[in-house]
Amino acid sequence: MSDTFDYCDYGRKVIEIETEALQKLTKYINGSFSEACHLIANCTGKVIVMGMGKSGHIGNKIAATLASTGTPSFFVHPGEASHGDLGMIKKGDVVLAISNSGEASEILTLLPVIKRLGIPLISMTGKPESSMAKLAQIHLQITVDQEACPLNLAPTSSTTATLAMGDALAIALMQARGFTADDFALSHPGGALGRKLLLRISDVMHTGDALPMVAEDATIKDALLEVSRKGLGMTAIINAEQKLTGIFTDGDLRRLLDKRTDIHSTTIGAVMTRNPATITPNLLAAEGLKLMEDRKINGLLVTENQHLVGALNMHDLLKAGVM
Repeated sequence: MSDTFDYCDYGRKVIEIETEALQKLTKYINGSFSEACHLIANCTGKVIVMGMGKSGHIGNKIAATLASTGTPSFFVHPGEASHGDLGMIKKGDVVLAISNSGEASEILTLLPVIKRLGIPLISMTGKPESSMAKLAQIHLQITVDQEACPLNLAPTSSTTATLAMGDALAIALMQARGFTADDFALSHPGGALGRKLLLRISDVMHTGDALPMVAEDATIKDALLEVSRKGLGMTAIINAEQKLTGIFTDGDLRRLLDKRTDIHSTTIGAVMTRNPATITPNLLAAEGLKLMEDRKINGLLVTENQHLVGALNMHDLLKAGVM
C-alpha cells in the first residue's frame, strides 16, 4: 500500500457520489411513495421488514426507526422465515421487502406464501423490472447511478439510498400520525434520550426538609446557615403568606462581603434578589436545564401559584443524567 495515497481525497469522492445518489432519490418520492404510506398508515398489524445481506442490515434499521416513530414494525430474516419464522407474519400485517437487485432468492421463495395469506407486499428495489418489483402491490424505486465502490460492487450508494427511503417513509408516517415528543419518549424510556424526554422537574427537585427556605425577616447569618445546611448553594426567601419573594445565593454572598455588610443585623429581605427565575414542577427537567443555561444561573426554585414547592441545581440535573 502506497504511503502517498490520499485517503481524504477518496473519502470526499465517496461522500460526493452518495450525496448525488440521494439528490436523485427525490424523484422517486412520488405516487407510489404516497400509496405505500397510505397502506402502512391503515395497517391493522405490523410492518414486517425483510432483506438479505447488506439490505438486511439496512432493513433492521428501517424497522427500528418505524417502531420508534409510531409504526409497529420488526425485522424478519428471510432465511429464517423459510424455516419457521414466517409464522410471525399474520393477516393484517404489511411486508416491506428490500433488495437492490430485486432478485433475492430467499425473499422470492416466500412471496407465494405471503400472497396466499393475503398480506400486502411493498418492495424496495433498484430495478423496477425485477421480479420483486413486479410481484409487489407497491414498488418503491431506489435506483442509483453508481456505487461509491470503485469496482461498483460493494453496496454503498445503494444502501445509503435505501436507508434514506426508509427514513422518508418513517418520518412521513410519523408526521401524518401527529406523533409527539411525549409519544417518542414512551418508546425510549432508557438511556439519556429517555431521561431528557421523560424526566420532570418534580422527579429531581428537593422538597420538604431538604428545601432551603428562610423568612424575609431572618438575618443574613441565618440565611447563610440555611444555605450551608441544605447544600444547594442558595436559599429561597418567603413572606408571611408563605409565598416566594426572593432568593439568596453563594454569588450574592460574595458581593455582600465586598460591601462589608453586617451579616448579623441585616435582614435577608433587604439584600435578596427579588423576582428570581422559577419553574413549575410539571415541566421537563430538560426545560429547567435550558432555563438555567439561558439565565446563566446554577439553581432554580420551583413554584406553584407563587408558593415554593421545590428547588434544584445543576448538580441535580447532572446526577439525573439530563446533561
